[in-house]
Amino acid sequence: MKIQLIMVGRTTEKWLQEGTGQYFGRLKHYLPFEVKILTGVKKGGKLTPEELKQKEGNDILKNIDTSDCLVLLDENGKKFSSREFAGFLEKQMITGMRRLVFVIGGAWGFSDEVYGRADFKISLSPMTFSHQIVRLIFAEQLYRALTILNHEPYHHD
Repeated sequence: MKIQLIMVGRTTEKWLQEGTGQYFGRLKHYLPFEVKILTGVKKGGKLTPEELKQKEGNDILKNIDTSDCLVLLDENGKKFSSREFAGFLEKQMITGMRRLVFVIGGAWGFSDEVYGRADFKISLSPMTFSHQIVRLIFAEQLYRALTILNHEPYHHD
């Protein structure tokens, strides 16, 4: 199974780029992993939040195949412990799917069409984080889950 992470917009902070880069590199040790950054919306500041979500949503859906399992990182999604998230990943691996796609949306979230296409929604916390810092948090949790599945001494209960 291949994991793809789609992220809307660029990461502007260098320390976040460095942190996510470290974890993205580690993930490739466990399985095929790809990052896709969608930067197609121009002059987004002149759009309403709904218009921006619609344009970003169109870009997201263009990158999803019908056979993909689509997982949105969304504040209203299911909450997992790290071990439960590892179990979720393992369950997806067992199904034999070709590609598991996680999406971190923009600052305003997702369009209704993206929500309608999603197979799962996952929340990283009941707190709200910026869409940029979520990238680092999720990269670390994905790495943690894979170390749990491989019985490596990274995670401590």
